[in-house]
Amino acid sequence: MVFKPENLDFNQSPYTGMTREHWIDAAKYLLTGIFQNIKCMDDPVVVERYETEITYPHLKETKENQWIERKAEIFEGLARSFLIAAPLIHNRPDAVICHYSMKDYYKKQILNSCTKGHELYIGDYDDLQEWTNHEDPSRAFQQTVETCALVIGLWICREEIWDTYRKEEKDRIAALISSYAHANTTAHNWRMFNMLDMAFLKMEGYSVDEEIMADHVQAILDYYVGDGWYRDGHAFDYYSCWAFNMYGPIWNVWYGYEHMPAAAKRFEEHSNKLMETYGDFFDEDGFTNMWGRSNIYRNGATSSFAANCLLRNSVINHGNARRITSGSLLQFLTREDFLKNGVPVLGFYGQFSPLVQGYSCAESPLWLGKAFLCLALDENHPFWTEKENNGCWGELSEKGIKETTLDGPALCFTNHKANGETVLRTGKVLKAEKNIHGMWNYSKLCFNTKYPWEASLCQNGRMDFDVAAQAYVMKEGARIQNANVTLWHGEKDGVLYRRQFFDYESSMEEFRVQAMNLADIPVEYGILRVDKHRLVRRPVEITLGAYGFPDNGTEIIRKDQNGAQAIILKGRDFTGREKQLAMTIYDGWQELDYKKSRGSNPDSEYSILAYAKTTLQKQYGGHEPYVLISQVITKESLEDFTEEEIFPIADVQYEDAFRNGAYGTIKVVLKNGMSRDICFEGLEGKLIL
Repeated sequence: MVFKPENLDFNQSPYTGMTREHWIDAAKYLLTGIFQNIKCMDDPVVVERYETEITYPHLKETKENQWIERKAEIFEGLARSFLIAAPLIHNRPDAVICHYSMKDYYKKQILNSCTKGHELYIGDYDDLQEWTNHEDPSRAFQQTVETCALVIGLWICREEIWDTYRKEEKDRIAALISSYAHANTTAHNWRMFNMLDMAFLKMEGYSVDEEIMADHVQAILDYYVGDGWYRDGHAFDYYSCWAFNMYGPIWNVWYGYEHMPAAAKRFEEHSNKLMETYGDFFDEDGFTNMWGRSNIYRNGATSSFAANCLLRNSVINHGNARRITSGSLLQFLTREDFLKNGVPVLGFYGQFSPLVQGYSCAESPLWLGKAFLCLALDENHPFWTEKENNGCWGELSEKGIKETTLDGPALCFTNHKANGETVLRTGKVLKAEKNIHGMWNYSKLCFNTKYPWEASLCQNGRMDFDVAAQAYVMKEGARIQNANVTLWHGEKDGVLYRRQFFDYESSMEEFRVQAMNLADIPVEYGILRVDKHRLVRRPVEITLGAYGFPDNGTEIIRKDQNGAQAIILKGRDFTGREKQLAMTIYDGWQELDYKKSRGSNPDSEYSILAYAKTTLQKQYGGHEPYVLISQVITKESLEDFTEEEIFPIADVQYEDAFRNGAYGTIKVVLKNGMSRDICFEGLEGKLIL
């Protein structure tokens, strides 16, 4: 059963109708689904498991290791569901869900998990080192992550739970938290778990090692790249938003402002910088884009809005922040496939194994509870009292485009008023040669808020790697090569430049790998591509896929005009929402076709992928085309695209006309009067990873 908010207030919230009361109802809705699976007051938050090949507890592990992973799962279920329950308990202390007092349940379960000898005891850091017989003294454990969720929840409902423990009980809980706070962690966003654990302890009168705290803080600040974004390991993704830019402001309130004001100032500046553009990261409906790892956390990416509100000098647009936060919540909670037996499944919408990582368990999606941090804000806070506004979307003309380019994190996102979609294009991507899952998450040419990325196609139970959605694929004989490295150049004169390498292994081998120079031009309904291959002179087949299109009964139309070809797909997504996609090919391409798939699309069981194809012999002395021109446009209706929208190019002029763009400037003139000059010369001088 989907979430159906009642008595919506479109005066205060003209876009979503959602108020603070509706968010409280949403917390009840999620907790009701969870607790219908809990048989008695002594049972932990462990729910039915529907995926067993990827997630933990890993069935191929020894029984001893499965037992230890089971303890991590118990704590994960407790702490992550507490992110939803704590705000409800604070706002409704007497809340009862499925006959359970939320306050009593969590108070008891938290204490049990920290009590040595109890069957639900999750172990402190030293215990886990002993239980695993692990010789590495620097090993980190999943419990470190969950202690941070625990202390955030205890802070939110301090009066209702934390303050009601006896001193001995507080000490017991604090000792377990401290064991992880001061122990080894992983050298990326995990440092912030330790920081918040120590900050909570210090705030509650417990001693902490301030040298360790300072070491974590300096490391986290070193990950900052500008524009409000942090680098997490070697990648950029939503961890910058639901980790760095959520925990940073909380740390400021608990510890930084008082004890490390210089660092606190920087965290505040970084959060405020993110707020300058982060609202445009979402689309006109407030939808979150499916991008990066851990997409099972869904709308958790909106938590950085509420966190910014905690700062002393917040610059947030409260009305727009609430509009996006509520819009993203509704994006997921209003879908039939979001829950199974009341619990969010391992997917973006429905169950979808291709996006799931091995560090997750059945309870991991509850990290989306971070979005409920907004309920820690008082009912009189401007986040709740200001009228909803739709940010840049309310300012764009009927078919206007707003483009934001951030060189620090190598992100470019365009807001397209014509279809209400936001298209994200990324750079600074480095994945292992065979890490196809990493390429799905990070290496797509475009990520679209209304077209979540498609995994490798599957036909009649067999994987098809010859084509890929929003990606070039190179094929030399039987060898299939994928773009595992994307270098960033940036935007110049309305064109975004990047370069991709295929099956790239090391800098010493660049001379023998295939590459593609990318030039993206935003148009009203999507992206026009004027790309140039930089091939090693060997025969190669090149394909390029559009977005995966949900196939719930699709009309397929073919058109051509002056040598250009187009395929138009018309249909509906899983929810019945109308959708339309058109892919057009121009110079350099030989064929345009489509393939059908099953199980590769996050939105629907069946899908269709339109794709372009060309074969280049590229022997010495050949004069085949260098430039590949294509366009993919989409809309959320079945109203026909105009001929000009499908075939937008009036003329293409090559400075090197003989070899079709081997060097020099390429001028593309559109029928609407716009023109763009594309020149790849000099690209080499500013390619960054």
